[in-house]
This record gives sequence, structure tokens and C-alpha cells, in this order.
Amino acid sequence: MTSVHRRRPEAGNPRVQRTRAHALAVARSLLPEVGPTGLTYTLLAERADITRQTLYRHWPTRAALLFDLILEGPDVGYPQPGTDLRTVAIAWLTSLAAGLNVPAARIAVPAVAAEADRDPDSAQALVEIGTDRRAALNKLLEPSGRQITEDEYTLLYAPVLARLYFDRREVTEEFIEAVVTRWLAGLEQADLRQEA
Repeated sequence: MTSVHRRRPEAGNPRVQRTRAHALAVARSLLPEVGPTGLTYTLLAERADITRQTLYRHWPTRAALLFDLILEGPDVGYPQPGTDLRTVAIAWLTSLAAGLNVPAARIAVPAVAAEADRDPDSAQALVEIGTDRRAALNKLLEPSGRQITEDEYTLLYAPVLARLYFDRREVTEEFIEAVVTRWLAGLEQADLRQEA
């Protein structure tokens, strides 16, 4: 998925890919240190030992950089497709919580959200993050024959965000189990209403 504010580097050019990966790694380490407003292209260029022009070539806006920091974080374990809705949902939420516990992602998500009301690129990034993650989950759910709607997706992930960002508490296995149990019950009730 490519938006107007996010450019993809040449896939066939290893040097470009290495530079991009290096810049993201430096940004990932800087963000917890300086915060979202302190992560300037000037500082990032200096610390990554690359030019600001190179950064703008990869990420024309700060929202684009934060978007990639959120979606291209370190591998925290990604679930496999499966036929059992409960198993896939639990594995997916576990992966989501682990990804949001990476310090750079934990900071970048609310930073993009905070900017969304006044910055169209941030608003677009949030929409694209949600669309990207729902598509990824639906891909995992293909063997089950179930595809979830935007509303069903929101009802699944929202408790995890609330626990992390508002309650400021850990997302435990027990919490994820409870969320998925309630989510599945809601899906079952919706299915029954549609059949009636």
C-alpha cells in the first residue's frame, strides 16, 4: 500500500535499502530518547550520518517516517494463518501488544494520532495503519473462511490500545484471552442477528 506521502525505495537497489534500514534503526533508537517533537530530520541526519535530502527522499513528511517506524518495527513474532478464529485472534493480539511495547512504536502511535486532527498526512497514516493491519489479520483468517469488518476489527484491537495507553497497564495473556472471548461472543451474536 503506497500513499501520496510515503515513498517506497527501489526494491532492487541494496544500497538504498541499507540506507533506509539504517535510518529507521537510528530513528527507532532516537525516538525514546528525544520524543516525537525532538526527532527532527536534522538530528536524524546527523546521527545516521546521512543527508537530510536522503531522509526526505524516503519520507517526505514526519508522518511518513512515524508510519514506517510503527509498521516496520523489529520482528516480535508474527502469527501464522489458521482455521481456528480464537487461536488466530489471540496470536494476532499478542503480536500487536508486543509490537506496541517496542519503545519507538509505543511513542510513534500516539504521536501520529495527536497530529491527525491538524495534519492530513498523519490522518492518512492512521487510516492506512488500520487498513494495513486489518488486511493482515484477514489474510491470517483466510483458512477459517471468516473475514472481519472494520467495526469487528476495532472491537478486537481497541481494548489493547486502551490498556496500554489509557490504563498504562501491561497486556497480559489473561487480558488477551478475555478480550478475544468477548469479541467472539459479539461476532456470534451479530451472526445470529443476520440469520434472523
